[in-house]
Amino acid sequence: MTVQQKVWFITGCSTGFGRALAQEVLAAGHTAVVTARNIAQVKDLVEGNDQALALPLDVTDAAQVEEAVEAAEKHFGGIDVLVNNAGIGYFAAVEESTDEEIRRIFDINVFGLSDVVRAVLPGMRARRSGTIVNFSSIGGLRAFPAVGYYAATKFAVEGLTDALRQEVAPLGITTLLVEPGPFRTDWAGRSAHETLPEREISDYADTVGVARAAFRADTGKEPGDPHAAARAIITALAAETHPHPQRLLLGAPAYSMATEQLESMLAEIRANEALTKSADFDAPAA
Repeated sequence: MTVQQKVWFITGCSTGFGRALAQEVLAAGHTAVVTARNIAQVKDLVEGNDQALALPLDVTDAAQVEEAVEAAEKHFGGIDVLVNNAGIGYFAAVEESTDEEIRRIFDINVFGLSDVVRAVLPGMRARRSGTIVNFSSIGGLRAFPAVGYYAATKFAVEGLTDALRQEVAPLGITTLLVEPGPFRTDWAGRSAHETLPEREISDYADTVGVARAAFRADTGKEPGDPHAAARAIITALAAETHPHPQRLLLGAPAYSMATEQLESMLAEIRANEALTKSADFDAPAA
């Protein structure tokens, strides 16, 4: 293995970002462990390539997570780059949402991600090297009507990854938060659930209803190219002479939405500076 070549372990490779990233990683000359709940959907990615391995993986099955990581490490000697891509969307107002769907999206987007991270870290710590790439979203920086619980999972991924970065940095391990905007994946199509029609609340028709319909209508028309995004991730991690980014926005809409959100937040924080500081002991009244 050359210095540049890495072993990538990618979750959720049946469609979307995961599939595109697996293809681009292999095209770039790296080794890839491609995983999916249904392994038949990723077999074509590894056929005839001894630098690729397909493994079944449902990130909500803790035992299967351990088995997949162990198999990958045994086959290739270790994992250099973990990509936590597996995830789902869910369209519903906060009030319309069901316990079952809320727990399902957290199980996949947060707890499943966490289980894979914790399974891979011992090997990375032993080698004092590795990179953990966690897929967040522009929804991890700002929320929108109809995707409150999806945003909540991505905000959780942001916080977890930020803390993880500080914990593992002294051990030679790095992290990267990936924050895509709208891309032509299956996020708003087959893989996304939404509230049942009988649970829809008419008071939210002009907010949640409009947003939900827009998400569905834009499926397949989004400006983002998953393969270009995959190449951007590979490029971001390729630099050996300086640290790679801690977060990577993907797509022009993500850039504009993120900068707008952060500038608005900073303006509001500064506008309330005196009131904020008045909460300290011995502080002057606002």
